[in-house]
Amino acid sequence: MKKIYHLKTCDTNRRILKEMDTSGYILQEIKTAPITVLQLDELYGLTNSYEVLFSRKAKKFKQMDLKNQVLTEKDYRQLILDEYTFLKRPVIVNEQEVYVGNTKKRVDIHQK
Repeated sequence: MKKIYHLKTCDTNRRILKEMDTSGYILQEIKTAPITVLQLDELYGLTNSYEVLFSRKAKKFKQMDLKNQVLTEKDYRQLILDEYTFLKRPVIVNEQEVYVGNTKKRVDIHQK
């Protein structure tokens, strides 16, 4: 499977998608087509961590005062399912490899 979970309203996501060759990838815009339980669990199977998939940069992270709470893997999973902005993005799945987030190192891998 080759798939990219992204947010079309995010400037960084738009820039990354514009700079990489997305032919052959299924693009899923997570605001209009939220990630499903099955999809999230498949990503967990590739990363072995819901925390890796979780974005602490989401506005709701601060609003919900989550930084002052001890979160478990179960908590991260539920938060991502409840609120699309908690999924760190983009998530790029290339067969059995997964790249999460938009750090320069991760982005450079896909622009080559």
